[in-house]
Amino acid sequence: MTAVDTYIDAIVRRAREPMEPRGFEPDWGDQPRRHKYYPGASLHPLPSSDPLPGSLHDGLRTEGEGEWTLPRLSSLLRDSYGLTGRRLAVHGNPDLRGMPWFPSATWSRGVASGGGLYPLEVYWVSGPSGPLPPGIYNYSTPHHAMRRLLTGDVTPHVRAALPEDARDTDQYLLVGVKFWKNSFKYNSFCYHAVTMDVGTLLGSWRIAAGAAGLALEPRFWFDESALDGLLGLDSDDESVLAVVPLPWVGGDRRPTGVPEGRPSVTVPESERSREVIRFPQVLEVHREILGSSQEEPDEAALTDVRALPPAATTAPRRLPAPSPLDVPVTKALRERRSSFGRFSADRPLSRRDLSAILTAASDGSTLLDETGLSRVSVFVNHVADLAEGSYDFSAEDGELRPVREHDVAGFLQRNYFLNNYNLEQCAAVITVLARPTAVTGAVGPRGYRLVNAEVGAVTQSVYLACAALDVGCGAALGFDNVSYREELRITDEEEWPLLILMIGHERGGQPEFVYRNV
Repeated sequence: MTAVDTYIDAIVRRAREPMEPRGFEPDWGDQPRRHKYYPGASLHPLPSSDPLPGSLHDGLRTEGEGEWTLPRLSSLLRDSYGLTGRRLAVHGNPDLRGMPWFPSATWSRGVASGGGLYPLEVYWVSGPSGPLPPGIYNYSTPHHAMRRLLTGDVTPHVRAALPEDARDTDQYLLVGVKFWKNSFKYNSFCYHAVTMDVGTLLGSWRIAAGAAGLALEPRFWFDESALDGLLGLDSDDESVLAVVPLPWVGGDRRPTGVPEGRPSVTVPESERSREVIRFPQVLEVHREILGSSQEEPDEAALTDVRALPPAATTAPRRLPAPSPLDVPVTKALRERRSSFGRFSADRPLSRRDLSAILTAASDGSTLLDETGLSRVSVFVNHVADLAEGSYDFSAEDGELRPVREHDVAGFLQRNYFLNNYNLEQCAAVITVLARPTAVTGAVGPRGYRLVNAEVGAVTQSVYLACAALDVGCGAALGFDNVSYREELRITDEEEWPLLILMIGHERGGQPEFVYRNV
């Protein structure tokens, strides 16, 4: 087994065989900053702009061709990874006590995260067609501004690191992960979580761009070490995991610059933590992926390793037409939140809403790759006119295929390891399944990132669908993957449940404070 395959096996079995380092406790007094800080780097505020147009329904199903402008980019960044507000409410998460105090306040973002402190970093590499002087900029989320890290056109170096068909622009967004911002809390589990975070962000960008008719196609196969060097990063600590070429209004569709020299960002970042720890499993997996093939895989290779729902063996339950998701994408992003234990079984979920959420999950699976590597199953607790039990969802037929009809509440609660949710109160629990080792076997270690990014995109699609329908939602990785696999009667040795999404209506009449930053 490769290092990546060994890591995947450890991840899915960690509930029964704990991962190293056992007994690790975060040093909360020495945690990293929530936002990168470059002392002395000039700050360039992004312009005020109208929200990107378009509905969630269109964003999940449409690919745009339009070009980008600075106001459009400003809207995309603000509504996805910018700080859009602050909420105070009574819920089941353990950070509740510190939330009323400003120094420990939790600020909301449109994009979900797998815990930690939002470890993603967004860099803008802008060439001559851009509105700012050519150079490299880091998106400063608390300021909704760009910090200039390097002046000069280095887009030829980015183009040289990308496949030939991704070079027809001189504007690029680079999505990086600073591992310590997650691993300080989750240690060796970090790599699994942050590669899903990449998918939640890119999935949101694809939805927002598609709804607005704008072109946006993330790339996962490129010369990562070259881009890390351009950004002045030590790849063991932070690395570029995705590149997004942006066709720009008035830009040259066929830039011709040739890379010269070895430019690199030299502006130092100020790290808050006195001690930064590297975890051996994270390093081993990341280094193996860095050294793997940078060639984009053949589409047929991915088609052969998709997770597909089993054929129906008993009478399937056809779902009604989905409830419409015709709310603006921006509204769904700003309303998105995690329920954190606020579910109530008093009001069952309608079958139309369940149909809409499962369909959104299916649509989300093709946001980052047309193949769609994942599928979903669902445990039904409190859905109107639908028997309790476990079901496989067939998006193609719009139906649920029974695995086993029985009371699932006890199973769900026994196999969830935190105390911030009562799964018996959820209307349903959606399980995202994929075949990660089959993918890595077909296209190499880098395929693990693609699988997890797709799981992240599915997660974000479900969150936004729930926000559009005024339904509660919460995502979790802390469950017994083996037990879920057994309960769903999965016989494919390479298919695994990778994430669960709890959905349902929340308790009414609960006090809540909401401050909108935009």
